[in-house]
Order: sequence, then structure tokens, then C-alpha cells
Amino acid sequence: MEREGGMPPVYLHRLGRRPYTPVWHAMRELTDTRNAQTPDQFWLVEHEPVFTQGQAGKPEHLLMPGDIPVVATDRGGQVTYHGPGQVVLYPLLDVRRAGLGVRDLVSALEQSVITLLAEHGVTAHARPDAPGVYVADAKIASLGLRIRRGASFHGVALNVDVDLSPFSRINPCGYAGMAMTRLVDLVDDCPDTDKVSLQLAECLVRELGRELVLDGSVCV
Repeated sequence: MEREGGMPPVYLHRLGRRPYTPVWHAMRELTDTRNAQTPDQFWLVEHEPVFTQGQAGKPEHLLMPGDIPVVATDRGGQVTYHGPGQVVLYPLLDVRRAGLGVRDLVSALEQSVITLLAEHGVTAHARPDAPGVYVADAKIASLGLRIRRGASFHGVALNVDVDLSPFSRINPCGYAGMAMTRLVDLVDDCPDTDKVSLQLAECLVRELGRELVLDGSVCV
């Protein structure tokens, strides 16, 4: 997907564990203040426990949120859960400059997860009827995007060793009874989330035909 003459690198920012709302607001601010010189970025983060509801989200898919907060956000899709032990990658890209369509980016995100899992001996696949990545019939990665002003934000969440029980309080991504899985239950020697997050960023940047540069200077 690299354009003639090459594309600028993507800068990688590792945010650690953060609450959801400040990171979401920072993504939105970056998107709304972008110009032609703003570098493309990947943000890697683990969120504190939260349910996020997409723009088209239906309240009936929130079954028993209990003590976990619910945030109505501006990405696509229905409701999902984020929590510690889940790797979240936000691609903050000038998709117009990169010549990327929405389907291109969705496919790149899904394929990057599939490639990462294959490197750990796990066979996974995407589904045309339900965005995300699946191992057999169980979902291991959820996906939701927003394109605004020719740029992308939100992204993909991969279950590494996250507590899966909160998913039983919702219909994940709007599917009642959707089974969820995580990497720690599929491999004998599961790497930690820091290692998996970097592997995921490397897989995605290869899918996009770009170069990755480590840079921890983002403020959120």
C-alpha cells in the first residue's frame, strides 16, 4: 500500500495503562487539529475497565454493566469491553494522504492480528459479516473505527490475558451469546502485553507498507 515516492514513517507511542475517556478525547483533539505536517501515529494502551458504546449502539446490548462505567463514544460498532490485559492499538492516520479506504484499513487491522496470532501458532480468521478476528467461533479481537477530516482514530483491541467475565454483562459487538477468547488460553507460553502490543504494531505497519519509529513524546 506504499505510494510512489514512499510514505513518511509512523510514530509509535506507548501510553501504558490509562482511563478510556482522556485517551479518546486526546485522539479526537489530534484528529481535529491535524494539518499536512502532522505525523501518523500508533497509540498503544491498556485501559482501565470500561464498556464503550458505538454511535449506533443499542441499549439492549448492555445487559448488566454493574460497577463498570459505560462511555458513549463516537466510533462505529456496538458495545465492547476494555480492561487490563487487553492490548489496544489506535491508528491515528491521515488516510487521505496514505490513499487508504475504510475497508483497506479494516482489513489491515484484521490481518495484522491474524499474522501476530499465526506467529504464536494460533490460526485465526476474519468474518465478512462481523468485523474483528476470530479463533474458531470465539472472538479474540474487536474493531471499531472513525474517519473524520480524512483521518482515522479508534482502532483494534486484542485480548491477551484480560478478564473475560465482563463480556458476559453485554452482547459483545451486538451479538447475543458471542463467545470470547484470549491469547493466554491458546498458547503454552503467552508473552506479556508489552511484547504483544509491540508485535501488533509491527504487524500493522508492515500491512500498511510503512516504517515504524519509536517515540514516547505524546501527552495524554
